[in-house]
Amino acid sequence: MAGDKPADEAPRALTPEETKARKRRNLMIALGLVAFIIIVFLVTLFRIGENITQWGGL
Repeated sequence: MAGDKPADEAPRALTPEETKARKRRNLMIALGLVAFIIIVFLVTLFRIGENITQWGGL
């Protein structure tokens, strides 16, 4: 990967379409990550709640 382009070559500017696509892709990744975190949190709460009711509370 490091040898793909010469070291003195500057990165090219993104077109407006590429910038829009990048923002949309980043938003989808962020929403997916937030959804995953919420699912893990809810599953954890559900399992803790089951354990509390199984053992009769604190």
